Amino acid sequence: MRTCFHLAYHVRDLDQARAFYGGMLGCEEGRSTDTWVDFDFFGHQISLHLGEPFAVTNTGRVGDHMVPMPHLGLVMAMDDWQALAARLTAQNMAFVLKPHIRFEGEPGEQATMFFLDPCGNPIEVKGFRDLDKVYAQ
Repeated sequence: MRTCFHLAYHVRDLDQARAFYGGMLGCEEGRSTDTWVDFDFFGHQISLHLGEPFAVTNTGRVGDHMVPMPHLGLVMAMDDWQALAARLTAQNMAFVLKPHIRFEGEPGEQATMFFLDPCGNPIEVKGFRDLDKVYAQ
């Protein structure tokens, strides 16, 4: 069964959100009103509503790093992840955690990067060489 998730969260400025999600990340804009906008977030639906974003703290321990919690995440095939990482690096993304490989040589080996949208909402993007290994132990 193929499904997609829907996630709705707050942003402070819809024009900034459009520039970031549509322009920088390349997500296609969907429906909108004057108080919210939908995006196709790499095959999933996000709805960005005007309001105050979640409070975020760097309390998630993953390996040797403390990562922002809560955060929105995405899992991609490695080739797609590498292309996105290169595009964001070329656009001078201010990464919270720069693109790198973690858990190298372990069953859960993955590429990862963390960054914030203009309102401070954290996003993690993971890359796997084999998407069947996402849940490997």
